[in-house]
Amino acid sequence: MEGVYRVQGEEVNMASRAGENGARGSLGTVRNAMLLLELLSEGPAYRQLSDLAEASGLSLATVHRLLRSLLHAQLVEQEERTSRYGLGPELTRLSQRYLARLPMLGALSPYLVPLRDQIGATIHVAILVRGAVVYVDRIDSDDSGLYRAAQRTEPALVSAAGRVLASRSDDENWNLALDRVDEVAGKEALDKRDEWAEAPSLMMSGLTMMFPQEVAVPVLDGTGRAAAALAASLPIGVDQARVDTVVTHLTHVASAAGRTLGHG
Repeated sequence: MEGVYRVQGEEVNMASRAGENGARGSLGTVRNAMLLLELLSEGPAYRQLSDLAEASGLSLATVHRLLRSLLHAQLVEQEERTSRYGLGPELTRLSQRYLARLPMLGALSPYLVPLRDQIGATIHVAILVRGAVVYVDRIDSDDSGLYRAAQRTEPALVSAAGRVLASRSDDENWNLALDRVDEVAGKEALDKRDEWAEAPSLMMSGLTMMFPQEVAVPVLDGTGRAAAALAASLPIGVDQARVDTVVTHLTHVASAAGRTLGHG
């Protein structure tokens, strides 16, 4: 039955727009739920219902229905005071279960601390997810400072690890990576993709003082796919001999882990 009700002081039409999300339980519903989760992962920690509807292009009724389902599954949570929505705790459990079963992390794990000790730099392990680079493990060097960001996510094309992975990915993931950067960065990436994909290592300046410079190499699985990137954080102005030494050690560990993946 069609009608109007109120959510957070806003009138919501029960009739969804035609073709907005298809039949209940369809792939369209899952796609729309993923869209809302993506929006909740950006910007402020909590967002209003009307803000999510505007940003997603979905009706208030559809967004409210999807959020209620996500709340029930604890994939989304709601502030009691403001009724705004944010990402839920269940995502943490699911992500940890996923990482615990990731063969690549198991293959790299025995090498990371010795690698850190050999090169005296902070070590990162990164994977590519929907055009973003996700740093899923980190071993800090002795001079890394008090602040520790064990896991972080950023557009793939703004880091060496992300470029290593995105340039070697399929066209779908490459296009998702392009969508996450501005036109200038996108044009540079298009011009450089083949060069990045063939390079044994990449290096670039980081986004912040905490991550001033990064050098990364691919970790290839048994099929030759870049399953991860192994990276090291280096200070600004480091000399080329030091970079070459770091790349040699990173490449050695990436090859050893790749052989383990190939036998898995």
